[in-house]
Amino acid sequence: MSTDCRVIIKILDINDNKPEIEVTSLSNTIPENSKIGTVVSLISITDKDSGLNGKVICTISDNVPFDLKPSIQDNMYSIVLKQHLDRESVSHYDITIKATDGGDPPMSNLRTLSIEVSDVNDNKPEFLQNPIGLYLFENNMVGNSIFSVSASDKDLNENAALTYHIIREQNNQPKFTSFLNINPENGEISALKSFDFEAVKTFQFQVVATDSGTPSLSSNVTVHVFILDQNDNAPVILYPVSSNGSAEGVQEIPRNVHAGHLVTKVRAYDADIGYNGWLLFSLQEVSDHSLFGLDRYTGQIRTLRSFTETDEAEHKLLILVKDNGNVSLSATATVMVKVVEPKEAFAASDVQSAAKDDEDSDVTFYLMITLGAVSLLFVISIIVLIAMQCSKSTDYTSKYLQEPNYDGTLCHSIQYRSGDKRYMLVGPRMSIGSTIVPGSHANTLVLPDRRRTSEEYF
Repeated sequence: MSTDCRVIIKILDINDNKPEIEVTSLSNTIPENSKIGTVVSLISITDKDSGLNGKVICTISDNVPFDLKPSIQDNMYSIVLKQHLDRESVSHYDITIKATDGGDPPMSNLRTLSIEVSDVNDNKPEFLQNPIGLYLFENNMVGNSIFSVSASDKDLNENAALTYHIIREQNNQPKFTSFLNINPENGEISALKSFDFEAVKTFQFQVVATDSGTPSLSSNVTVHVFILDQNDNAPVILYPVSSNGSAEGVQEIPRNVHAGHLVTKVRAYDADIGYNGWLLFSLQEVSDHSLFGLDRYTGQIRTLRSFTETDEAEHKLLILVKDNGNVSLSATATVMVKVVEPKEAFAASDVQSAAKDDEDSDVTFYLMITLGAVSLLFVISIIVLIAMQCSKSTDYTSKYLQEPNYDGTLCHSIQYRSGDKRYMLVGPRMSIGSTIVPGSHANTLVLPDRRRTSEEYF
């Protein structure tokens, strides 16, 4: 005999399944100018276990500018942007998502998402140096490259593709920028003319670098050009000027001059500067080396000794003037020295100075008039001063010496003492019977006692 029995078996769950991470949507590339809160990806988390074993907690790595936010639906999450991006600083992010269940022991799973930051045109071109100093030798070859400017852009691709051009609208230097050309692709600058240091020593211009982004960005750099001197100018000799001011080629000097007499001075100049314009003088040819000497720095020609009767009357001196450049340039001048007798030298000097005297005659005439006027004023001032002094002297005499009975002659004086004072009575000659009124001091001089001793003097 048999019977049936129904047995119900309940299987208890154990945590033997890891959570599963499923990416439902993902933007692998995000522009660097994306706004905060932009959704990058959506993910779904599932776990086959039940109860606490199927309860999943999801986290994201901390070193990324993204955040993990739960969605309305269970086990649904979104990855959003929480910080501003800068592709030039970080262009790639690896986002690690970790899902952990609540089992014991817990089980977890990882998923890594790769995000690329795309470039936008947010950086201007940059020059390594601004301003730029360019030192260029004069006499450069026309059409050859003289300099090259270069800029860099932190952006990518078209945003970093640069073109160059020179600003031509400079009001202060319009004539120099017209002689410059620039390669728009590599910034190589060439000159369309040869520069001359003696004409222009420095100028400046501006170069603009522009990228190809939308919208395009640009920046400029100022280039200061300094032209350097080359020894391309030979010395120019001014005609020798003699000691008496003559500008003639023949220098006349008296025969009786002594050693050290200045015959003439060779004057020259060089358009170059520095060592290229430093001139040295030398005697290349001279009829008598014992007669003349030349200072190599000043160009002064002087006699080395006195002339004798046997010396020739004319002497030819060939002067060489050269500069101090690496390739020295030079020029020559011929000085003719004519030795004349003293009277002839003075006559020549008088003829040469006659024109100068005529020019100075007008100045001398006005100078004499001025001196005469000043002298006349001085004499008048002296006369007035003397007259004033004489007038004061007359008033003083009439106040103290004149009397009605005075006849102009001092005939006698009477001296007497009164106390500590001594008196002198002076007056005209008086007739017999004349009396002196007591107490009258009309003709009395009171002499103060100027000595501290008992003796007194008038």
